[in-house]
Amino acid sequence: MIDNFLRRPQSIGEIAADTIRVIGVLSIVVAAIWFSPTDAGILAFALPGLLAPRFVGMRASFDIVYGVTLLIAAWSNVLGLYSAIAGWDLVIHVVATGVIAAMLYLLLVRWEVVSSPVDAGFRARTPMVIVPALGLAVSAVWEMVEWVGHTFISDEIFVAYDDTIGDMAAGGLGALIAGAVVARVPLERRQVAD
Repeated sequence: MIDNFLRRPQSIGEIAADTIRVIGVLSIVVAAIWFSPTDAGILAFALPGLLAPRFVGMRASFDIVYGVTLLIAAWSNVLGLYSAIAGWDLVIHVVATGVIAAMLYLLLVRWEVVSSPVDAGFRARTPMVIVPALGLAVSAVWEMVEWVGHTFISDEIFVAYDDTIGDMAAGGLGALIAGAVVARVPLERRQVAD
């Protein structure tokens, strides 16, 4: 996986995906200077997620969608879009949880826990089960992070039972859709030998 991370970008798409990662780093600096330390922390929290596709070896198109989604999710918090736009929270939970769950499935492929969609023995039902399970787990962790943030960092972070359940249901839906995508659309690029 380190070979994937260190590999030079080899297409315009891969350069664009790396540019999104640079924007992620610059976002932290911008938030630290012009917003608040909490906002910088929110954007920094997204940084490991932005770097993960380099290790996993995603196709550039999915890498771009994934990175843009994480940045939109983080900046939506910083800019207050979750409270300003009705339903925005649910849209982000559907899309972000879906792409994160798909990426986690591909990480499990790299660790040889599950078979790759390009392997001869691959069964399409595997990601249809595993990706939604990963998505629900991600949704639970996401909600726990929100609770920790509300409890220990800022009471401005909105936490309520109905919101939590709705967010988790939206995340589960996004992960179910992502499972269907993983089963049918190649998201990994050819891997560099480890």
